[in-house]
Parts: sequence; C-alpha cells; structure tokens
Amino acid sequence: MTEKPKKKSRQQVFTLLVEVGRNPGDGLPKGATGAALMVYASGIDEGEAVRETVAILKQAEMAPLDVSGYGTLAERQAEGHDISDEEKALMDRALAENSVIIAQMTPFFEK
Repeated sequence: MTEKPKKKSRQQVFTLLVEVGRNPGDGLPKGATGAALMVYASGIDEGEAVRETVAILKQAEMAPLDVSGYGTLAERQAEGHDISDEEKALMDRALAENSVIIAQMTPFFEK
C-alpha cells in the first residue's frame, strides 16, 4: 500500500484587530465601554478569517463592531512589522488548530 502525499493546506493565518462593543455576558471588565482584540485567525483568505472570527465572537456573546485586517505573517514582515517569537508561536498554533486565537484584549473606558 502506498501512502498518499499530504496535501498542502491552503489555510493561512491573518492578523486582525477587532473592536467590540458591550453585550450582556461578554466578559469585559465592569465599566468598560468596549474593547480592542488582537486576533490571529486561520482561513483560506482574509474574508474567511474575518467571518470565522466574527461568528466565534458572537457565540461568545461579544458584539463585534469593526474588523481591520493586517495580513499574513509574510505580508506583515514585508511591510517591516516587528513580530515577536511569541506572536509567531500563536500564529503557528492558529494554523495547526485551524482556529481563532485572541492574543490580546485592551478594554476601553470613558474618561
């Protein structure tokens, strides 16, 4: 029996910045008006990564308002972004697990 050659995954990991508003049960800190989430999401293209991210955030009772895409690791490196080993490890994990990883959350508070 011969082994089938492994298909190369067309999945890529995209860096997204998602702004969320408040929603009951969203888990944001008391008094926060919303938050910014740095996300690493896998997808065939950025559109798919955005759709998957929004769907997962809605399942988590969050209220996504806006999504900004920053591209793949290669695209970010080509633009001169400084990307830490920790970020690369999270991107690798998102690709391996075909998942959405929230790497950082920054809550917003009114002054």
